[in-house]
Amino acid sequence: MTSVLAELGRVTKSYGGVPVLKGVDFAVRAGEIHALLGGNGAGKSTLMKILAGLVAPTAGRVSIGGAPLHPATPAQAQAMGLYLVPQEAHIFPNQSVLENICIGLPRRAEAYRARIGELIADLGVALSPDAKAATLEIADRQIVEILRGLVREAKVLILDEPTSALTPHEVDTLFDRMRALRATGHGLVFISHKLHELRAVSDRITVLRDGYVVHSAKMAESNDAEILAAMSPGVAALRDRRADRARAERKTLEVAALRGEGFVDISFDVHHGEVLGLTGVVGAGRTELAETLVGLRPRAGGKVALEGRAFAARTPRDAVRENVVLLSEDRQQYGLFLDAPLYWNTSSLVHYLLPFLLRPGKERARFDGYRKTLGIKCEAAEQPVRSLSGGNQQKVLLSKCLAAMPRVLILDEPTRGVDVGARNDIYELIEQLADAGTAVLLISSDFDEVVRLSDRIAVMAGGHLAGELPGGSSTDEIAELAFESKEATHA
Repeated sequence: MTSVLAELGRVTKSYGGVPVLKGVDFAVRAGEIHALLGGNGAGKSTLMKILAGLVAPTAGRVSIGGAPLHPATPAQAQAMGLYLVPQEAHIFPNQSVLENICIGLPRRAEAYRARIGELIADLGVALSPDAKAATLEIADRQIVEILRGLVREAKVLILDEPTSALTPHEVDTLFDRMRALRATGHGLVFISHKLHELRAVSDRITVLRDGYVVHSAKMAESNDAEILAAMSPGVAALRDRRADRARAERKTLEVAALRGEGFVDISFDVHHGEVLGLTGVVGAGRTELAETLVGLRPRAGGKVALEGRAFAARTPRDAVRENVVLLSEDRQQYGLFLDAPLYWNTSSLVHYLLPFLLRPGKERARFDGYRKTLGIKCEAAEQPVRSLSGGNQQKVLLSKCLAAMPRVLILDEPTRGVDVGARNDIYELIEQLADAGTAVLLISSDFDEVVRLSDRIAVMAGGHLAGELPGGSSTDEIAELAFESKEATHA
């Protein structure tokens, strides 16, 4: 029988008398990748924090390598051979990549340079150990966290949403590394909301719902329908309404030969009531383009028109004033005020233009409306955003954008790090917005997501527009343009 590397037995956890985990059993075995799935608030993050020594259980036992985790601290868990790679990378911006990876190790960072170089090569990523961490994109920050675990030679590696900001090529490379670790006897916990990813690499799956284990079996013996039903009873595939939504002739946003930091000569338009998918691999220039449109980055040339009139946002305030709104890909750093109340976050773009009109009673009522519409799970409008799960934080960010009444809504990775249920809620909302006439620019590195939602698809590669495809095109067609494996064709 395969040896157990780490185990939780009958673990419970309560906060203020409210149970979050209710007698959970979970094991990580040598030579196995164990998928952990559950909706936001199901308890999976708490469970893994207990296993990693970050949180003490209310009751139950925790063991690593057959020995009790004592004292229950992250340092002790790491010393016993377990490392947790968090969903949101913890980066020290003024230090180098090498220094970030080596924080907490017993020797100076230079002593690990050769080993880290080998690991970077194994992962197949373009990451310089001497680069300043402040310059890293989200994908590279996640790689730094993964390297922290690998350089510590952990026998148990917990990966919490490690692929949420990676390109398809980087995901494949990471999966290869995970398989190699499995082959050498490591045990891995893989947390993801993408079933096709879990199925591609996992041997076993456990599903949590409301603090209970509701499904645990070998992955090969579990089909998607029963996994989804266990995770969120009643969740069904959304109807594809793209074919029902005729493209309006009126152009809401027109971009012509736009140039800026990280991209050149980009031209496209978004029609009234249309979802234009803008995709490509990380580093293609999509985020830089979005930030230029709303005045977060300077424009080097080109023209933009909004409803037929020249539009040049020099600051985000200019964009919001014209009802052009960006949902940032990094909700924690750029999208939300984590320690501010939920109601304040929802109204923060409105306050941005008219801060003197803040009326707490009115703002609470506004939040309550979006709370019902978006299904935000919280206890009160006054609690801080930081206290919510990732999917509910994303819904609060959406409420902030919707409160600004956008004519053009730019969504940069809107479903990054959210579960299947919340993802479907967001998909439903995007379709409703388009049906109501909003012009939606959907930026996503998830090719399946782009195909699912887009009326047309624009593909960027290396800072330029590689081509345009009709809605319903295959992910293979997108990949060919994104990786520039065939000559670009413009629609």
